Amino acid sequence: MKLYHTGPLEIREPDIRRGRKNADFGPGFYLTPDMAFARRWARADAVVNEYELDETGLLIYRFRRDEDWFQYIFQNRRAADTLTADVVLGPIANDTIFETFGVISSGFLKPADAMKLLMIGPEYTQAAVKTEKAARRLRWIRSETIAGQDAAQRKAEQDAYDAAFASVLKEVLEKD
Repeated sequence: MKLYHTGPLEIREPDIRRGRKNADFGPGFYLTPDMAFARRWARADAVVNEYELDETGLLIYRFRRDEDWFQYIFQNRRAADTLTADVVLGPIANDTIFETFGVISSGFLKPADAMKLLMIGPEYTQAAVKTEKAARRLRWIRSETIAGQDAAQRKAEQDAYDAAFASVLKEVLEKD
């Protein structure tokens, strides 16, 4: 499987211990199988690293954008990873997920309504390499330096997302 990692450096040997402990899929080295998304991820000049993952003998868990995915991310955002897997693949949570968890915890939203909010926007896929075994199966192929995404384009995308979020939230609140 081809995977891509965008960041400030060329990374020939990924380190699964770096990064946030409370990321979507817990600690690990994060990539995407979507080259177009890897390019979009760049906010300034960046390096897109390309890898090949040999999946042979690896325990790979694949999530869909559903309640299991939601619960797993909810646990990980509290730094409580409970899934045993070499690699976890699935949707990237939209930027409102942390706030949505707080609203659920306060009792303001039902989990089903929160899921409606989390389904807004495009679905991009991420892969977290979580074990040394999987990291050894990740072969660096090449890297490419790219220019970051245009700020006006990012703002237009954010404005469209905010409008969709407000519309769904209004619908959820009006039904109660």
